Amino acid sequence: MAPSSRSFWTVPPKRLAGAATVALLLGLTPLLSGTSAASAARPTPCSSDPTARLSSVPSPETVLGFPLGAGQERVVTNDEVRTYLGAVDSASNRVVTGVMTTSVLGQPLPYAVVSNERHVRPAALREIADDVRDLRDPRRTSARTAARTAKDSPAIVWVTANVHGGEKSGADAALKTLYELAAGLSCAVAQRNDNLVTIIVPTQNPDGRDATRRQNEFGFDLNRDWFARTQQETDGKLELLRRYPPQVFIDAHEMGGRQYFFPPNADPIHHEIAGEAVDWINRIGEANKAGFGFNGACDETVTTECYFNYDTYDMFFMGYGDTVPTTGFGAAGMTYEKGSASAVSDRVQQQFHTQWSTLGWAAANKREVLDGYFDIWTDALAQGRAGTLEPNEVVQPTNEVQFPVPDLTIRSYFLLPDRQLADVRQLVERLRRMDVEVYEVQKATRVPTARVFGGRSATNVTVPKGAYWIPMDQPQKHWIQAVMGEDPYVPFPYFYDVSSWSNPLLMGINTIYTGDTVRPRAELVRKVSGGRTGLAWPWGSYTYPLDSAAAAQFTFDLLGRGVPLVRDLTTSTVAIPAAKLSRTVDKLAESLGVTLTPGGRPSGTRLDLPDVGLFQGTGISTTSGSHGEARYVLGKRWGLDLTPVTTADINDNTEAFTGRTVLLVPDGSSATGGLTAAGQANLRDWIGQGHTYLGLRNEGTRVARAAGLTSTTEKTKPADYLVIGSHLRVDVDQDSPVALGRPAEDFEFNNSDPILTPSTTGTNVLTYPTGDTFWANGYTVGADTLKGTAAVVDESTGAGRAVLFAFNPLFRAYNENGLHLVANALLYPTNAPGARGGPGPGPARAPAAPPPGGPPGRGGPSVVTVPPPGPPI
Repeated sequence: MAPSSRSFWTVPPKRLAGAATVALLLGLTPLLSGTSAASAARPTPCSSDPTARLSSVPSPETVLGFPLGAGQERVVTNDEVRTYLGAVDSASNRVVTGVMTTSVLGQPLPYAVVSNERHVRPAALREIADDVRDLRDPRRTSARTAARTAKDSPAIVWVTANVHGGEKSGADAALKTLYELAAGLSCAVAQRNDNLVTIIVPTQNPDGRDATRRQNEFGFDLNRDWFARTQQETDGKLELLRRYPPQVFIDAHEMGGRQYFFPPNADPIHHEIAGEAVDWINRIGEANKAGFGFNGACDETVTTECYFNYDTYDMFFMGYGDTVPTTGFGAAGMTYEKGSASAVSDRVQQQFHTQWSTLGWAAANKREVLDGYFDIWTDALAQGRAGTLEPNEVVQPTNEVQFPVPDLTIRSYFLLPDRQLADVRQLVERLRRMDVEVYEVQKATRVPTARVFGGRSATNVTVPKGAYWIPMDQPQKHWIQAVMGEDPYVPFPYFYDVSSWSNPLLMGINTIYTGDTVRPRAELVRKVSGGRTGLAWPWGSYTYPLDSAAAAQFTFDLLGRGVPLVRDLTTSTVAIPAAKLSRTVDKLAESLGVTLTPGGRPSGTRLDLPDVGLFQGTGISTTSGSHGEARYVLGKRWGLDLTPVTTADINDNTEAFTGRTVLLVPDGSSATGGLTAAGQANLRDWIGQGHTYLGLRNEGTRVARAAGLTSTTEKTKPADYLVIGSHLRVDVDQDSPVALGRPAEDFEFNNSDPILTPSTTGTNVLTYPTGDTFWANGYTVGADTLKGTAAVVDESTGAGRAVLFAFNPLFRAYNENGLHLVANALLYPTNAPGARGGPGPGPARAPAAPPPGGPPGRGGPSVVTVPPPGPPI
């Protein structure tokens, strides 16, 4: 965390038009446990009548024309969400509202802050948030100060919903919660407002809500985007979380059926989640049981409008709306899932009951929670100083830890600057924006014993000047290990999503870690490095290595501005004419971490902006998966114009197809893309004219095979084969332009991808090793099947080529080494030697096997389950 957080503050805009004075208060069903916490100020007078409310605060029925919960017949629209927030803000002196960010389509994502009238005054709200933030750093907050904060300050609780656009009931319930907190005069309301500051975010995905679609406008599942923050909806939310760090965080979803899930969670739970948070989660679950109503617990005879626990929804992957608030912010992250087959009124009312019960528990146990919150960061600091990792544990009574965390000491991580430096710096910024302290090494230092990412070890490693040092001796130790760790060390073989997300492996950057006590001469990083390092002659150039996803983004931006670029096909260095380096371009390089070095006259192979066609024909979903990822990465981030190309365009040879220089075929469910024999011939002829086919994963590689563009075949996976979102080492053929700037050994993310035999006619750009260097992390079974197979193939056809990825290099836009490979394929130089061998192979029959499914969605219909050897869950 930053040495001081007092300056990190923005007060939300206040739009109060006057408000009634609260004199009496309390009420709805408070099903609370524990002892009520004291407030620094006198408790608000309250009413014993649970139905007493301020008449000056408009009810949902008054503004919307219908009640929320019982009696509700339809869900609320985005416009109605915003209208109601504004109406309550204008009428209540307990509420202030703001906008945390905007969506892809430009819709605001509003939020409300609600508490008693004393807490929501700007100065008081600032002090509360500052005090809670200070609890996160025991180095500057004494135990006495922390105890005083726990006694006097309210806790911060977040109520969020609708991260999946089609899962709407939680948002409606959040508006009902807002009304009760803003208008209620009962003692239950007073207790919540006196002891809590509640942040209410009714919808995290307004574009998806309008479309009744799980994903956002780019097809991203926002409940997988938390650590990477690629989407603006996620990024703005996390910045607001940093301003108002939660002690409890509700993330309301929907699922299939007519039941309701709330924690205790299913195993596994990530080992770096603090024990205090797990305890709070489970105790909140008990409060929810007491306050749920309806049919109570599900059993053999009660199967609808009932609740269940300990099943389906784990806390392992660091991309969820429970794991990230819990691990990164120390909160009790609560996933709530309501069956979507229930009536609207039942869905909303049950979501309200769990929200209200959660707030009640947090209010009743506020002081204990804030004391424990300080303990979380105190313990993390001590663990980081000792290099201790948290042990694996399970929460389900019938489970046992099958895979313990190894006896490993980690006191420091080092990001080495020898390659992919711009992506190294992007990772530094990602960490810093989660309050991790990162230092730049100022003088080379020796590390006696180190582990090198990829399962290797080394001794007497010299860490050079310019490397980045991440000491574990800091409050964010849990988060550092959770996102930096070489392996997540799953305790129990059940997976709702992927089993690996190590950020250094995703970026393919050179990283070591050590248990040695090292204190290099280093300076705290306060802003990203990059940009011009000196002045070039007017006839000279500025150069940078195109060896990273960040450098690729910079390159496409320059080409889009019309800046002439040349690339050395041996070193992967790009040269910019010195006269073309404007202040804007220099600032862009700095923001992306790209260093610009003065050089001589520009020389090399000219780079041209690709004209990309994006296939959206048979088998392609245009609202999710790699089609949306391509629209985001290539379209928004890289600024390329993407022309839709349909099956008919290729079959009929229309200009929409023939006018492009690149055709990208995303992952999908068809083996042929619907192409006829004539369409396949058109595709071969088009490539032969010097164009590039870029095929991703199942459909992308199978369409190529069906059209005779590759000699690879697809191997059948063994019956027990499992590669659940894992990283594997790959060997890189650096002679291919597709691999320019990549190291001889790299890492790629495999998510049960098709297994391709090596090409006999082209270049196998990435292959899985056959010998002792084969390595995988995460959770795999039978991964040896991949040995010697191809991950990326570069096949020539006439003057053009097909570049085929067995995996999805655009996966969630956080697979940076894959993004760099895609950029290389898009920038493939004309007449480069590239793929070796003769002309492309003739047509080959596509495999009959249907493409395997991707990972299930949070709140979706299925999960990946590895049956345990013991009793079933």
